[in-house]
Amino acid sequence: MVHPENDSQYKGLQVNSGVNSAPTINPYRRARARRQLSVNDYVEGILKGNVSILGQAVTLVESLAESHQQIAQEVIEKCLPYSGNSKRIGITGVPGAGKSTSIDTFGIHVLRQGGKLAVLAIDPSSERTKGSILGDKTRMEKLSLEPNAFIRPSPSAGSLGGVARKTRETIVLCEAAGYDNIFVETVGVGQSETAVHSMVDFFLLIQLAGTGDELQGIKRGIMEMADGIAINKADGDNIDRANLAAAQFRNALHLFPPTPSKWVPEVHCYSGYYELGVPEMWSMIDRYFEYVKSTGYFEHKRNEQAKYWMIESIDEQLRNHFYHMPEVAALLEQKELRVLNNEQSSFTAAKDVLDFYFERLRK
Repeated sequence: MVHPENDSQYKGLQVNSGVNSAPTINPYRRARARRQLSVNDYVEGILKGNVSILGQAVTLVESLAESHQQIAQEVIEKCLPYSGNSKRIGITGVPGAGKSTSIDTFGIHVLRQGGKLAVLAIDPSSERTKGSILGDKTRMEKLSLEPNAFIRPSPSAGSLGGVARKTRETIVLCEAAGYDNIFVETVGVGQSETAVHSMVDFFLLIQLAGTGDELQGIKRGIMEMADGIAINKADGDNIDRANLAAAQFRNALHLFPPTPSKWVPEVHCYSGYYELGVPEMWSMIDRYFEYVKSTGYFEHKRNEQAKYWMIESIDEQLRNHFYHMPEVAALLEQKELRVLNNEQSSFTAAKDVLDFYFERLRK
């Protein structure tokens, strides 16, 4: 590039250096430290529906720090009287069944009827890196833009029981914040269905047609927990296959014993992507709630779940106390070596460690 000011005919001119650009950060401005919220601040913000404070409170619940857990438990205790006024719906299905897309569609349908919706998604973590993508919001494009929707993915981090308990506590906070519809999405594999089933009112199983999964889905276990079965992707050329799968599932349900609520699970076809059959799906869920509330099973199930999670919390605290005692950890290492060297059986080694633990508690 030619600069005319360097030409010889302008040698009498003097070119001044430019002014140094101002720094983009004000050096005289000090960063303000975020004020630590008190328990009352959290509770007041949650009851007002402040999404930012609700998110911070959920982070405290998920934290492993003892100081955070102490604050979180106090917040939960104070929010408890304002909870319980929601429809808790668990949604499960095989990977690729369209759970997140369906939740996006169901959620918009719910919000159109009024009210607020919280989506709690348990995201699977890598067994090697312990990391999670936490990308559920990217698959819930419509809900993520709704001001009355709160989407919170949580990493399973290899400890499903712990995440399930934290999800249960998060439900209390969301209900206190005014969310009258709670969706809990499972990982879709392993024991997550059992954990989620123990904290929701209605359990929806999403299935696909034409994938060879019909017989797998008919197996006992997950089918016995389902209050409703939805055949997704019932659109285009797949409609006939979806209707056939629905008929197979209906026939299979007749082979199972009656559900504890005496409700007969229904099977419906729909398309989450094209939003077909969604009102019919939701009508089934409304009928279920009307039925269980009229028979008294709704309150009975909530009470049974509260007792279940009390026992689960006791079990978790006992395990943590046992395994975090240094003397027990040292003795465990010794006993493991003896067991591996065939010097002692697994059962007597376990008895010795437990006897030592109980003896330490008596002192």
